[in-house]
Amino acid sequence: MNKAHAFSLSGCALLALPSGALFLPDHGTLCVSDLHLGKSERMARRGGALLPPYEVRETLAKLEADIAATAARRVICLGDSFDDLNAAAALPEDERLWLIRLQAGRDWIWIQGNHDAGPVDIGGTHRDELALGGLTFRHIAETGATAEVSGHYHPKHRVAGAARACFLYDRARLIMPAYGSYTGGMSSRDAVFDALIGRPAIAVLTGTKAIPAPL
Repeated sequence: MNKAHAFSLSGCALLALPSGALFLPDHGTLCVSDLHLGKSERMARRGGALLPPYEVRETLAKLEADIAATAARRVICLGDSFDDLNAAAALPEDERLWLIRLQAGRDWIWIQGNHDAGPVDIGGTHRDELALGGLTFRHIAETGATAEVSGHYHPKHRVAGAARACFLYDRARLIMPAYGSYTGGMSSRDAVFDALIGRPAIAVLTGTKAIPAPL
């Protein structure tokens, strides 16, 4: 955990992990956003680009490692966990069982996203949003909200010519990076973030180490 970035939001202690996961140590809770499991299957089904069908296994392996490293008792999947509901239904059996094993003995919460608007039959509980530790967890940021953790936008920040998925936070809210493989991103300098993230603000770059940079 020495490669994580420690900060707080509305008095809640948080750790931004290099993987793009968020850990709430006082609550034993790991939060990940925008896994987009099944993206390669969905794109092939809809006649899009053919991608190597490995993104589900890569994402689940990363998630398993983060759960083990944090000993998380609760996992929040902050929306768009599946690329669509058909992709959830089409998960190969070994990947479905892997996901069920990760859920075993933990409080597992699926927050509804815009890609997966509806329950999936893979355990856990389904919520529109969740209040925990003085924060509200939802998929898409709401204008004027405070003490909010959200995802959806897949922010990326460019430093020295290289763009990395990043966390964005100010005094009022945190926007999570996309956790899944094969997910694109939106520049941290896009106008959509000007309307959501105040100043001063920090971008926390993911990679081998979580690196904070002024926005």
